[in-house]
Parts: sequence; C-alpha cells; structure tokens
Amino acid sequence: MIIYEAIKSEFKEDIFNSVIEERILSNLKQKLNKNVAPNEIRSWTNSLIHMKEVLDDASIPDNVGVAIEYKIPNTSKRVDFIVSGYSDSHKPTALIIELKQWESATKITSKDGIVETYLNQSIRETTHPSYQAWTYATLIKEYNENIRHDDIEIIPSAFLHNYKQEDPEDLLDLQFKKYIDSAPVFFKHDKQKLREFIKKYIHIGDNKEILYRIDHGVIRPSKSLQDVVSKLVEGHEEFKLIDDQKIVFEQALSLASKSFSDNKKRVLIVEGGPGTGKSVLALNLLSKLIKYDQGKLVQYVTKNSAPRNVFSQKLANSGKKKVFIKSTFNGSGSFTDAEVNQFDALIVDEAHRLNAKSGMFQNLGENQIKEIIRAGLFSIFFIDEDQKVTLKDIGSTEEIRKWASYLNAEVHENKLESQFRCNGSDGYLAWIDSMLQIRETANETFDSDFDYDFRIFDDPNEMREAIKAKNHNNKARIVAGYCWDWYKDYKNNPDYYDIEIKEHDFRMSWNLGNHDTWAINPESIEQAGCIHTSQGLEFDYVGVIIGDDIRFENGKFITDFTKRAKTDQSLKGIKSLYKKDPDKALKLADEIIKNTYRTLLTRGQKGCYVYITDSNLKHFFREILNS
Repeated sequence: MIIYEAIKSEFKEDIFNSVIEERILSNLKQKLNKNVAPNEIRSWTNSLIHMKEVLDDASIPDNVGVAIEYKIPNTSKRVDFIVSGYSDSHKPTALIIELKQWESATKITSKDGIVETYLNQSIRETTHPSYQAWTYATLIKEYNENIRHDDIEIIPSAFLHNYKQEDPEDLLDLQFKKYIDSAPVFFKHDKQKLREFIKKYIHIGDNKEILYRIDHGVIRPSKSLQDVVSKLVEGHEEFKLIDDQKIVFEQALSLASKSFSDNKKRVLIVEGGPGTGKSVLALNLLSKLIKYDQGKLVQYVTKNSAPRNVFSQKLANSGKKKVFIKSTFNGSGSFTDAEVNQFDALIVDEAHRLNAKSGMFQNLGENQIKEIIRAGLFSIFFIDEDQKVTLKDIGSTEEIRKWASYLNAEVHENKLESQFRCNGSDGYLAWIDSMLQIRETANETFDSDFDYDFRIFDDPNEMREAIKAKNHNNKARIVAGYCWDWYKDYKNNPDYYDIEIKEHDFRMSWNLGNHDTWAINPESIEQAGCIHTSQGLEFDYVGVIIGDDIRFENGKFITDFTKRAKTDQSLKGIKSLYKKDPDKALKLADEIIKNTYRTLLTRGQKGCYVYITDSNLKHFFREILNS
C-alpha cells in the first residue's frame, strides 16, 4: 500500500506550497485509520525537502513517479521514498531510497549488518541503512507478483542527508561492502551523487504507471521463497514430527485446505504442556502451508521475540535465506492495521503470551487475539495456559473461542500429549506442579522412574560449574527468577554484576547484550537468562536460581511480589491493584510467580540443577527429593 503518490512536478509543487505533510497525514487516516506523532511529521518535512532538491534536475523527467511510505507486503515495514520510470532500454524501474535523520553512527564488528546510532533518545543498535534497503528490495520482489511478472527492476539505496561525521568510515567499512554494493549509501554532501544515481537508471517518465502496478500487485510468496523456507525446515532433524504431532499436523492441513477452498474462516486451538512439540509443529506447518497450491501468505507469530529470532537464526544465519526466513516470522502486535483475511494462514506459537494492546507503549489495537483471527483466513493457536507469566498475558482457550465466535470463525480443538522435554517424563512435570503447589497430582515424590537428572545445590557457584560441565554442543544454560534488577551497562561498567549472592561470593550478569539470541550464542553460558529469553526454548540441561519471590513457611509456599526486581515489567501494575483489591492482586501474583518457576524448571530435556535462596524452601525440596 502506497500512502502518497504523485509525479515529480506535483511532488515539487506540494513541497513548495507546504502541503505535503497534510496530504500524507490525510492519506494515512483514510487508508490506515492512523495518526502519526509530531516528530515523525517533522522528519518527513526535513527529508522530503532534501529529496525535492535531489530531483530538481531537468534530466529527471517531470512525469517520473514519486511514492512516499510504501508498506512492504507481509511486514509492518514501510519504504520511505520511491522514484519510478523507465530505463533507456524501456525497462520498468523503481528506485527505493531509505531516508535517515542520522548525524553519526558506529560499526559493531561482531555483528553482521548492525551499527549503533542515536535513536529514540538513546544510543541503540540498528541495521546498517544499506542492509535495510537491500532487505526491503528483496522482500518487495519476493512477495509482489506484479513485480515478478512484469520484470520491474527494484534498485535500493539509502540517503543520510543529515550525516555530520566528516569521515563516515564506520558506515563504509569493508564488513558492510556486500550490502553497500547492492544498496549504495549517500551522505549529507552527496546530493549530486544521488541525483546521478537516479539518472543512471531512469531516463523516461512513467506517469505513476509502475507505482500503480506495484501498489496493485497480488501478494504471494515467490517460488524461491517457498523453497527456501520449506527446505530449511525439512532439512532439520530436530523438526521431525512423531505421534500426536503428526495427527495435529494433518488436522491443521485439512482445516487450512477447507478454508482456502470455501473461503470460510477457521480457527484451530492446540493445547500442550512444556516439551510437547508445539514449536516443532508450528514450523512444519509454516513450511507446508507456504508452498500450498501456488503459494500462500503464511506467518509464524509469537509475542516474545526470543523464539522467533532463535528459530530464524537456526534455519538461516545470513544472506538472502535469512531475509526470506525473517520475513515469515512476525510479532503478535503486527496485525492492528491488517485487512480482513489479509493472510491465508497465521500460526501462533506461545499463544498464552498474547496481550490485549500492542505497541511499545501498549497503545495500539484492541485485542491481539481478535486482530490475528480477523487477519487470517485460517489461524492456529498453540497454547499452555500454565505458562502465563505477566499480568498482560491474556491468551486462553476461552478468549480465543470468544473472538472466533465474534468473527464467525469455525472453531476446532486438539491436544498434544507426547512429551519430548524432561526425558519424556510427564511424571516430572506433575511432580513440579505438586511441589510448587500449583495443583494436586499423584506425583508428590520424586520417582527414580522419572529418568531425569534433578539436583539441589547448596552453593550457586557449584551449580554453575556443574551446568558448564554439561554444556556439550552449547546446550546448557543458567536461568533465574526475576529478583535482581537488570541495570548492567556492559560498555561503561564491565565490573558490575546484576545478580549477586554475597554469602557465596557469587556474581553473574543478565543477558542484556544478546537478548534475542541468548539461547544459542556460545558466550551465553556466562550469563543468566530470564523467563523472557528462555520461554518457548529448550536445552539439554538448565540451571535455575530460585530467588526471594518464593519461600516456604509453615508447610506452604509463599509468593512475594515485593521481592521482584524493580525493572521487572511482568507484574507492572500489581501494587496499584493490591491497594484496590488485595486478594485479587495476591492471587494473580501467586499464579504468575509459580508459572514463571514452573516454566524455568521445565526448560531442560535431560536435567535441571537448582539453587534456592530461601533456606526453608531448599530444605523442603531436598526432603522431598531424598524421600
């Protein structure tokens, strides 16, 4: 979808008359029912004046097409600026130009295509402008059928018109060469170079004809994208299906096929506990459905970014394959503006983590479940309600049924029983539920038949060394309850540690430096993960530090939300609720704290090693274990 389009002469006139912002805002409201922050309006004004100066050349025809804010198919990303026309050989061409307000940037040598710059009032990591423009061009070509059919050439570039660094060597470093070769980057004093770049590819005006073809193209994944996703998933042994996974897989395919045939909205809810293979099933369905018939628009969706980033990196580490894979993985807040049945299928993993509102400030949309069902012709939700770990988590089978009924979707349900985690021991999972007093089960004692390596440690240093010794093939990790503030600044204060247990002279840091891929980065064995970086993922062995938010008194577990870290957002709002309704607040906090530890204690496939800060709780665990 293009927000603003005109020919060059009209664009220049709109700039001259100072009406360009009004027209963009009006179109945003009309096409997306969306308002824009004042700072974004100011950035438009600044950038578009620069582009008007670049285009102000008689050799660039007055009737070339100009587009602003083109939404890339299958993503929430938008291309800033497009110039369209024909080459000297009459080849249809569209130049996409990413516009940046940056004044400086610094390379990060250890990360491919990543730089640091000042964004949103602080220094942040972001993609190199050339990498961004190149990926945008790649996705446009791979999803827009008109571009492929009409052989429209898409040429990417970036323009940093405010860049003040006299020598932009960091952005032109050799490590970015492959991206710059594909998408040249232009700086503050390069307006003439950018102008020549445009003139090199566009000689004849098109009167917006090419923009029309782009904007009205059928959105469908290309054959190459389908093949890449399918082959990468099918090539992983860990993604093979067995037992009831296969049954649910075939049911999902059958329901999707019916929806594709009769255009009737259908929803499948699949319940499954830890390690029942929900994510494996989701990835296999992504692989199969994206190739269905002539190709379907399908996405793998999660609220938490960690599973998406870990799975996409496992499937493809770099290059075009990585772009393809990441384009099919999306966050649960990406559908607030989606049209009805915009997607053929949406596969929602960790559906218990869905929220009502979306966006950084929780101010977008109405309800993520409603928006997902509305956007997908067929949607499947993988859910475990015992893994709700924040006050914002609203995912439940009841909530899904409610919105499915509201949107006239046919509802089907199934359940996964087979256990792949904790050495296939449903008994261990039942014992954890009993131990944490989540529910009464028949497994009140730890049975040797569990065939699971569970140990309690008196010293967290010994637990850490035991986990390190099990870190074969990078498959062991340490996680902790969120009882320590997450303040560490790796660059400014390398001697600061977030987690300290002074009586044992134990120090460890949270995984702030590699939040999204902590589960698979080799250096992560030296850092502690939390619920947000480990949920939905699994390891061979996991070490768990149980903090002061849970203790044992008079034969009962006591959960204490006041012992959670101040930086923890999981229980945001609980103090206000406690003042209004103490019983409700304590009940919710108890559920979330226990669910958090239940989730952490079930991340290991072969074993779980535990250190507990509360001596009474440690004694209780050990007594049960020894009995």
